[in-house]
Amino acid sequence: MESLLILSDVHLGSDLNDFGHPIRRSRRVDEDLVKLITHYRTVAPPSDRWRLVLAGDFIDFVGMAVRAEGAELATERSDEEREHGLGNAVDHVRVKLRLVVERHPDVFDALAGFVGDGHALTFIHGNHDVELHWDAVKDDLRSLLFAQACAGHNDAIDRPSFDGRIAFHPWFFYVAGLAYIEHGHQYDAFCSSQYVMAPLSASDPRRMARSVSDVLLRFVVRPTHGMHEYGHDKHGIAHYVAFAMKLGVTGLLRLALCYGSAVRELFRLRREQLSGSAKRLREEHDRRMAILAQAMRIGVERMRALGALQVPPVTRSLRGILASVLLDRLALGFVAVLALLGVAVLTIVHTVHVSWAAPCIGVAWALGHRQLARQRTADPEERMIERATHLARLFPAAFVVMGHTHTPAKLAINDGEATYINLGSWAEEEGDDGEPADTIYRAARTHLVIHRGDHGPVAEFLAWDGDGPRRFSPAV
Repeated sequence: MESLLILSDVHLGSDLNDFGHPIRRSRRVDEDLVKLITHYRTVAPPSDRWRLVLAGDFIDFVGMAVRAEGAELATERSDEEREHGLGNAVDHVRVKLRLVVERHPDVFDALAGFVGDGHALTFIHGNHDVELHWDAVKDDLRSLLFAQACAGHNDAIDRPSFDGRIAFHPWFFYVAGLAYIEHGHQYDAFCSSQYVMAPLSASDPRRMARSVSDVLLRFVVRPTHGMHEYGHDKHGIAHYVAFAMKLGVTGLLRLALCYGSAVRELFRLRREQLSGSAKRLREEHDRRMAILAQAMRIGVERMRALGALQVPPVTRSLRGILASVLLDRLALGFVAVLALLGVAVLTIVHTVHVSWAAPCIGVAWALGHRQLARQRTADPEERMIERATHLARLFPAAFVVMGHTHTPAKLAINDGEATYINLGSWAEEEGDDGEPADTIYRAARTHLVIHRGDHGPVAEFLAWDGDGPRRFSPAV
């Protein structure tokens, strides 16, 4: 029986940006990650060997905006890829993988040594590294790790055994009675794939389907100076207006163009998802789901019940698109301004006294804005917890584990029969010069150790602190 070491949301390569103004990734978090992996290489597991489970978004393929002009590509760059960087076709992703390994060699050295020592490594696909769907990318990652493991070991390493200790799971990882683990983005309409087992573009199966989050990251966030990847689930329209005003006239116009391009792309994605060619993806998804059910011996009906818990992408509906990019609230504000101008014209030209109209318009705008804000659910945390209660019944496990939100959490579910745990993140940015240290976001550096104890399943929720792990108590 293996002991599980689990962490999520490392986002390696997130600051590889040749097009905009990259916000540097913290070097300290990589150093701590290497220390953690090295620590568990030398600490005897509670049972058998360690299995390091990277529960999604280990590599930020989506966030990388790289030109790689000299790369030989079989898939010709689209206009969008010329504007925003290599895309998610298999040959594009293979180039990205080499770049991220070059950027973070110490992290991949540590992983290679971990597997070379006889431990196991599992990648669960997240929304930022769904490109691990491509078999050639998986093969490249195994080969890169093997080469680095051989370089770090004087003795020869058996290649088949090494490769066999590295596994990829496109949906979830499950140990009966112990743990059910997935990234969690399939419960977030801004990030979910329509078909998790076949996350491909309906119009061009050589490429992956993009989510709203992917589009906004590539079209708006990466090209815009000072715009962070995180925090958008808590920001309203006032925040973005204030941010835009700080960019100056040129920056404001550039941001407006980026925003307009993103909106057009979202409507294109909707047309694609509703096209007849999307039927083939559904058939491929069902075929792969049946194969997975048979391999895991869990039954197709249970797999379908699991799939029914997921949420469709925002791009499936016009209303969802409008709400996702705040167009509905912009339109409401525009209508309110027009109404106020109409009142002003009536008052000035026709000397009609409608002093009551302006307050009524203001109240109507406030009520409408409040209603639209309630309908826009950008933070998936509550939904993920609610879905965890169903997951623990579908796949009996003491612990239901996810990542995605970057916010560590731990709470009892199903009347204490199971525990939901969110792993937090290892994604951290460097602060700007002169920025106060207490204002810079610091990743929790949390991880989870799960094993079977003498009296049942045991989970230790820990955070890396300097040179060792300490017990972590999330505020939930």
